[in-house]
Amino acid sequence: MSGWALTVGGGMRVELLHHYGCPHAHAAHQLVEECLRTLAISAPILVRVGDYPSPTVLVDGIDVMRPAHAVSPGRACRLDVPTRDRLLDILTAHLAAEA
Repeated sequence: MSGWALTVGGGMRVELLHHYGCPHAHAAHQLVEECLRTLAISAPILVRVGDYPSPTVLVDGIDVMRPAHAVSPGRACRLDVPTRDRLLDILTAHLAAEA
């Protein structure tokens, strides 16, 4: 999985966390790339493979599906997989905060 080479503004950090063999990791990665393209954001997608709830997408350390909660440790399949709407909302809010 590859990310983009440039960052936007103050350096938005976009991460995809997943465990090895997660059946939803590839689709989550494609979704993140699509949302970044839709908003014309050039930011790398940092992919981390390990014992994470999978897949998890973080924007500046914030879980797009559970912004008020820290990422819990441990390998598990998420029931609340990242959605296009939530990801676009978080990315748009980040852009507005940078403006």
